Amino acid sequence: MGTTAFIVGWGLWRTRGEAQTSEAFLRGGRELGWPTIGLSVMATQASAITFLSVPGQAYEDGMRFVQFYFGMPIAMILISAVFVPIYYRLNVLTAYEYLESRFDLKTRLLGALLFLIQRGLASGITLYAPAIILSAILGWPLEPTILGMGVLVILYTVTGGAKAVSQTQKQQMVVMLGGMVVAAFVIVWRLPETVSFARAVDVAGALGRMNVVSFDLDLQDRYNFWSGLTGGFFLALSYFGTDQSQVGRYLSGRSVTESRLGLLFNGVLKIPMQFLILFVGLLVFVFYQFTAPPLLFNQPLRARVQASERAVEFTRLEEVWALTQADKRVAAERYVAARDAGDVAEEARAREALQAAARAADSVRQSAKTVVSQALPGAEAKDSDYIFISFVKDWMPSGLVGLLITVILAAAMSSIASELTALGTTTTVDFYRRVLRRDATDRQVLVASKLCTVFWGLVAIGFASFASLLDNLIQAVNILGSLFYGTVLGLFLVAFFLKHVQGHAVFLAAVVSQGLVLALFVFSGIGYLWFNVIGCALVIVLGLLFQPVVSRVARA
Repeated sequence: MGTTAFIVGWGLWRTRGEAQTSEAFLRGGRELGWPTIGLSVMATQASAITFLSVPGQAYEDGMRFVQFYFGMPIAMILISAVFVPIYYRLNVLTAYEYLESRFDLKTRLLGALLFLIQRGLASGITLYAPAIILSAILGWPLEPTILGMGVLVILYTVTGGAKAVSQTQKQQMVVMLGGMVVAAFVIVWRLPETVSFARAVDVAGALGRMNVVSFDLDLQDRYNFWSGLTGGFFLALSYFGTDQSQVGRYLSGRSVTESRLGLLFNGVLKIPMQFLILFVGLLVFVFYQFTAPPLLFNQPLRARVQASERAVEFTRLEEVWALTQADKRVAAERYVAARDAGDVAEEARAREALQAAARAADSVRQSAKTVVSQALPGAEAKDSDYIFISFVKDWMPSGLVGLLITVILAAAMSSIASELTALGTTTTVDFYRRVLRRDATDRQVLVASKLCTVFWGLVAIGFASFASLLDNLIQAVNILGSLFYGTVLGLFLVAFFLKHVQGHAVFLAAVVSQGLVLALFVFSGIGYLWFNVIGCALVIVLGLLFQPVVSRVARA
């Protein structure tokens, strides 16, 4: 907590007295160099959800989530080449100002509104993640913890403005990456002496967790090479190219070159960073093949089940769970010994025994989740977001527990602050200053910006109360983004490349496309990454189709 307080205090001290005008508060004075931009962009995306959910994702589903980022480097190149120069040339505060200069006011407001809906809800999920930590580690009630975290971030965001957020994120990102590297070394150190790093990877592979790349083309498969390269590309292009929480970070650069270098820096390092975080989750998974994990990682939920009428049934399952874990450890040790001995036939038999033991354990865990659902209707039995923090609390040396909690809190505060800054900026610039008070003084705009930031902070606190109903936080954020990003990206691509398509046509195309994407999400089983492609393609195609119709109507 001391490290967290120091980082926030240092950022505010470095920028003291600078956020006295609306320009300085909203954009930070355009003085940042590319290293600060790059780390700020990374920190904005790497929320506490990343450090809570991604290890849990790897624990339950393996490494294949890394494919989600395969399209990002290409997106960074395109944004650097096309988006950044246009934004600088027009001297915009928000990305959506460009839509009005290219189309009309209603299209600008539509793009801004879709951003506010998507990012406003996502900020609640981002806030919920660190509240889990403090609640689980310190035993605090969840709701007051959410409120306290939210108020703290609102205060320092409103006090320091955009530049303080960016300066703070630089240090937070260093702490985050350093903490995860330390975590990886400690987990390997915690493994049995007979299990080397190479054998840990072998165990993970035997249990299907080293599934880094899949070339199978399946639209209902969320993570494969094709969905990552296409859907991930469109999601990254929209997120980094049109989402104000990111656009605001690199528009604070002192030049086009600095902004481009910051984005390219992010594109190069993002995949290795996510691989590292996933691999930490993989190592936790291997550790728990040799050491019995809890049947439920969500300990507060376990306590509630034990106090329910299903307590006896759950206790029996925990007894069966202990037996399956003992069998699994024996099977894992047998497999490692066979690998060390080079006995191919024994290795095959040991792998089959290990996989059978893992299936038996999974069956018990699934039965436990069923009991949870029966004992506590409406409670979320899926506990993957608690896996990593549970391991940290139970198995990390006490000094490192504090470090890793700091890592996750730093990630939370940096990402939430960026989101609130972007939400406040968009509301002020695109709605207040453009529609409600076009004659507002600089002082009025500054006050409005701070009030809007506070408003969105309160929205985030309110929505965070519902985040416990979500399945997996990292997926929830990405699903939410995928439902809206495709439409917004389509608006910008039409604006950049289809010069004959005008405002009325593209506005109608965007409204229809957004409705179709939401309908597909509700009624189809399509993997969510594809909605980025579908939404963008629909806006482009419908815009081309509607333009001649709109032109004829206008001439009639």
